[in-house]
Amino acid sequence: MISSPSIDVPDLSVYEILKKTAGEHPDNIAYEYLGHKETYRSFLAQVDDLSLRFRKMGIYKDDRVIICLPNCPQALVSFYALNRLGAIAVMVHPLSSKNEIEFYIKDSGSKMAITLGKFVPNFPKIGSFEGFQTLIVTSPVDMLPYVYGKVIQIVNKDSRMPKGSLGFGMIRWKKMMKDKVDYVPYDMPEVTAEDPAAILYTGGTTGRNKGAVHSSRSFNTTSFGMIELSGVLGEGTTMLAEMPMFHGFGLCTCVHLPVCIGLTIILVPIFTLDSLCKTIVKKKVNYMAGVPTLYEKMMDNKHLANADLSFMKGIFCGGDSMSVEAKERVDGFFAQHGCERRIRIGFGCTECLTATAITPKFEERPGSVGVPIPGFSYKIMDLETGEEAKDGEVGEMCIAGPSLMLRYYGNPEETAQVLRVHDDGQTWLHTGDVGLIDDGFIYFKNRIKRIIITSGYNVFPSQIEELLSHHAAVEASCIIGVPDEMRGTRVKAYIVLKAGVENTPETIDSIKSYVKANIAAYAKPREYVVVDSLPKTKLGKVDYRMLEQESAQSSSSTSM
Repeated sequence: MISSPSIDVPDLSVYEILKKTAGEHPDNIAYEYLGHKETYRSFLAQVDDLSLRFRKMGIYKDDRVIICLPNCPQALVSFYALNRLGAIAVMVHPLSSKNEIEFYIKDSGSKMAITLGKFVPNFPKIGSFEGFQTLIVTSPVDMLPYVYGKVIQIVNKDSRMPKGSLGFGMIRWKKMMKDKVDYVPYDMPEVTAEDPAAILYTGGTTGRNKGAVHSSRSFNTTSFGMIELSGVLGEGTTMLAEMPMFHGFGLCTCVHLPVCIGLTIILVPIFTLDSLCKTIVKKKVNYMAGVPTLYEKMMDNKHLANADLSFMKGIFCGGDSMSVEAKERVDGFFAQHGCERRIRIGFGCTECLTATAITPKFEERPGSVGVPIPGFSYKIMDLETGEEAKDGEVGEMCIAGPSLMLRYYGNPEETAQVLRVHDDGQTWLHTGDVGLIDDGFIYFKNRIKRIIITSGYNVFPSQIEELLSHHAAVEASCIIGVPDEMRGTRVKAYIVLKAGVENTPETIDSIKSYVKANIAAYAKPREYVVVDSLPKTKLGKVDYRMLEQESAQSSSSTSM
């Protein structure tokens, strides 16, 4: 087991953290959105005003409210306004399907939802679900100055609101903000750091989505811990918020962390690679967080080809594993463009909000996800015996610390499966991930459920994917297990070839020979399939479940 000493963290709600920062740095720019800026003083005023309007609409402590928005001021202000009331923000992907939206409303028991006009058709009629009373409909430009917003609406049709009546129980954001409210202060409830602040849904590739309930303490300890371990600066510093707010990585790392110390959040509602790279250069972004595929694509973007990136002070990476070779390429790219910082790999999951381990500022180890952030502990549990593994031995990664979720909402059985009290009296999160601890550093290997058992041997797909990433012809790969009469399961490889590499028998033979020479015979893929691209989940991870389904359907069709 390894632990990092705790640090002093304010025992406040996320709203109170914002209020504290606004008091200390009132004139700092809190956020910038499509060129428009707001100070921390005005940001807090927006939050206070909106909280009164939510209260007038019947929102009270412990009520759940869905925020189904891109990274825009309405999402940002709503999150903190709800927390002032002690209500719980249910963060939902704005591109969720109609069935998914209905599931989130029903599962969370949400009373109200906020979404863009273009997504209204995905929401059920008011009254379809017990307790679901109000749908607030907004436009991406509703919190911009009038003339500025009108110009954007002319250029971007998606920012326009639907015309005519919205229907029963639906209200336009702008109308809500124009309605008079009683500015005699309502009796605000006592909201503590331990009270629920948000529900974040798991990615969904492992089955039924589950809502992880997180307190303000989760957000605060993670934010201040990352600041301490990585050396994030304060006043006058910018953080790019292109990671979505419906994900813990975006909501905590890109939003609440900056709020804790008065940084400027650059809100990016939607982007192409070109627009994002132009924003980084134009705004001279100091810090950003992203997934591995984003950084790899950035290296080939024309807008960064001759750019001076010396203004970048921190680059965080998470959400998926990154091979050693890929990290070296990306680090080399940033170094060539004047950035003295190397990518900081992190490890975490929805159940612990976001990263609870990160590459420290003092040292890094190839292939490692770093060390625990202050206040957190990691240990490895043997997969067979359930006992704590020795240093260097592979097992399930378990985490203890103040950012663990309170529970899965309305799901005590699943909660008991992942949050377990060990003999030391601490509650440990069983992540379902395989890794090891070596000389004080943590190494992620694979998802437990992705272990392929072939002829009685354990095969870790990520190890083969890491190996394939070093082959000159391979751009990307995904390893899955498929049924096999003789072995039980056999290994199958999906390969994306690099640009200019032809899909010839010679190319495939070269890859096969390379793999055969570098891994045990039982672990080598028995089948190779070349594809143009790998499917991705909404969070940008390789969707191996989809490949498993496609493979099963293909086998079924062949056997008919």
